[in-house]
Amino acid sequence: MLDASASLVPFGPPPRLRRLLRRALSSDLRDYPDRDYRALRGAIAAWHGLDPAMVLPGNGAAELFTWAARDAAASGLSLLPAPGFADYRRALDCWGGAWLSLPLPLDWRGAGPSAWPLAEAAIATAAASSRPAVLWLTNPHNPTGQLWSRASLQPLLERFALVVADEAFLPLVPAGEDQSLLPLLPAHPNLVVIRSLTKLFSIAGLRLGYALGGAERLSRWAAWRDPWPVNGLAAAAGQALMADQAGLRRWQQRVQHWVAAEGAWLAGRLAAVPGLEPLPSAANYLLVRSTAAAASLQPLRLALERQHRILVRDCRSFEGLGEGWLRIAVQSRAGNRRLLAALEQINRGR
Repeated sequence: MLDASASLVPFGPPPRLRRLLRRALSSDLRDYPDRDYRALRGAIAAWHGLDPAMVLPGNGAAELFTWAARDAAASGLSLLPAPGFADYRRALDCWGGAWLSLPLPLDWRGAGPSAWPLAEAAIATAAASSRPAVLWLTNPHNPTGQLWSRASLQPLLERFALVVADEAFLPLVPAGEDQSLLPLLPAHPNLVVIRSLTKLFSIAGLRLGYALGGAERLSRWAAWRDPWPVNGLAAAAGQALMADQAGLRRWQQRVQHWVAAEGAWLAGRLAAVPGLEPLPSAANYLLVRSTAAAASLQPLRLALERQHRILVRDCRSFEGLGEGWLRIAVQSRAGNRRLLAALEQINRGR
């Protein structure tokens, strides 16, 4: 099975992570983890140049979205750009949080960084009679792959009581850190940035992410949740990976080189497939739409799965998209060639 539905690095996890986990098996299973995760928080804080009090590790980004949503539900109405990641709605629904969709344009030029596409008037129109208090951002955006500039996002921090910025894919993007909102954290206590190590290291099963924000806010989140949300293996692996700054930098460079080279190569070849139009993306996934009006791509998705054992992302769960859209994660060159060969064979059989 080739899974091109999950946007993970295809050549990970790194070998040194496997060695770390083997060592941790003998030393980090019997005892409870440090409840404050001091070593892990310290390594993350050092990498980002922040106070450890501004770091909260979590059981993947999904757990942290749950606590962000509790904060958001208490703050007021949330605006969720659409299409967007459905887990934000899931998290808000846990707390009865009110939310409105903020429709994004589905045409843009280039992979970015580009300006945030919606003006204040669009936000006001979406909110209508209710003034939104919270904005949820994903940069680069999921599922479109758009990378928005920090300069265009910064004014939004003055508009909302709370801004939740999901930067899970940003470390994979070439020069993506230049657009991160992290440097704005000290001056904006209403900003929370959530990162994930899942995508960068291809460790979805290990579950490890972290939030960066004001110490008081994150201390409140920590008091809400169960003890030891991050298991001992994940904590040990995360601390070692983040503390090895030279190794982390080398791994990021390798991943970013792959995203730039392989993403452009795959996009160019998908553009030549009849009936498909890949949209520009800065991330390691491509949003693809049908070039025929109202044509469904579900038969193609099912043919890839059933005839060729290749999974691509069904986009019907993304508000504003539908059967005419797919999201395809960039693979290794061999995986991408396998996908293209399957598409060619399916088109020949039509």
